[in-house]
Amino acid sequence: MLPESPPPPDPIIAIATAPGRGAVGIVRVSGTGLAPLARALTGRAPAPRVAGYGPFLDAEGGAIDHGLTLFFPAPHSYTGEDVLELQAHGGPVVLQLLVARCLALAAHAGGALARLRLARPGEFTERAFLNGKLDLAQAEAVADLIDAGTEAAARSASRSLEGAFSQRIGALRERLIHVRLLIEATLDFPEEEIDVLSSKDVRGELSQLQQTLTGVQTAARQGALLREGITVVIAGQPNAGKSSLLNALAGAELAIVTPMAGTTRDVLRQTLQIEGVPLHVLDTAGLRAEGAAPLDAVEQIGIERAWQHIGAADAVLWLRDLTRRAAPDYMTADAVLAQSIARAVSPRVPVIEVWNKRDAAPDAPTPPEAIALSARTGAGLDALRQRLLHAAGWQADAGGSLFIARQRHVQALARTGAHLQAAASLLAQPAPALDLLAEELRLAQQALGEITGEFGADDLLGAIFARFCIGK
Repeated sequence: MLPESPPPPDPIIAIATAPGRGAVGIVRVSGTGLAPLARALTGRAPAPRVAGYGPFLDAEGGAIDHGLTLFFPAPHSYTGEDVLELQAHGGPVVLQLLVARCLALAAHAGGALARLRLARPGEFTERAFLNGKLDLAQAEAVADLIDAGTEAAARSASRSLEGAFSQRIGALRERLIHVRLLIEATLDFPEEEIDVLSSKDVRGELSQLQQTLTGVQTAARQGALLREGITVVIAGQPNAGKSSLLNALAGAELAIVTPMAGTTRDVLRQTLQIEGVPLHVLDTAGLRAEGAAPLDAVEQIGIERAWQHIGAADAVLWLRDLTRRAAPDYMTADAVLAQSIARAVSPRVPVIEVWNKRDAAPDAPTPPEAIALSARTGAGLDALRQRLLHAAGWQADAGGSLFIARQRHVQALARTGAHLQAAASLLAQPAPALDLLAEELRLAQQALGEITGEFGADDLLGAIFARFCIGK
């Protein structure tokens, strides 16, 4: 007896537009056999992929609202299942009434339709992935396009959704499979006594594969930077001009600025854009050297929070005051705090030395690697912006061809590179262990496949799609 095929997944329904009031709201349904639901709700048979205008009927035959009905039969739909979209006026009550009416109709319909339920966050896109309409990188790009905070991020997410990232990964995968086949053939047919490593130039193939991977890694890091940005903490002694610098970078009066030291007690956050790259800038309370008492308990809490954020920063702007460079007490405290900051951050985190108040001390000398600026006049800000982009690893000339990426993609590519390097080290030995070499290449392909979803644990998929909005 042939095994029974599994039942189709439950039909799902959700409001697909953002919460609140608007001109138009959309209710989306996905499942198997949705045409009867459309007929019962609208009083007419839906024409595939044709917008039909008319009433949405309640249980008594009255109109809940008038709007458009769109029906996309499987498999030519977003999810690969039947998809029904109801476009009504965008009031939350109207949309909730439509959802309730669909659930009531489905409950009396019988069959698979009777299992209609509310969708989980991201479940529509998850079904598109499971039904082969999108790979995992494209599915993630849907959420990234919705969440894009800059034009560059939106364009890069759109390129990923169109498959630009997946194509680069697919090309890598094909080259990796080719190298694997050469090694596996040698393992499977040792009696042929063919030196595949030499005759097929496996070392050269692997070297080219590593070079191609390096290019993809660079582009992925740029894409991840566009998506996530970096966190920049402005740190310095009281009254060095930290709040003034935040205001100057933001182009708005976000923080209170006064001649009084210790004005900033808490952490102020602002996200800025520099050439499309998001920078999450934090203005912190003024730091005091060890042994110097804060003004009060509130300032002490602010200083403690400042050190916490310094330790978690991607970059630190160490702001110093040019007008006090000749003051021994100030410079001594500054040197002690600079050492404390160096200990607080990771060795990979850049600490950018910035001397403020250039307008008040135009002739004061500064170290060649430091940036001298005036937060009051704006002089030197462009140099600081470029230094921040450089510290983040941004390459401006790559912006037109980037795809969006996530940290998990960057990490998967790094694991791929580590396995390829291990394979190269094995190949460099006089008598390479081909079984170990084959295993490293297999692990490299598995790490690569996690990006597009060829390989991946169910809990990883659940974590990814749970971050989507409901209705998508």
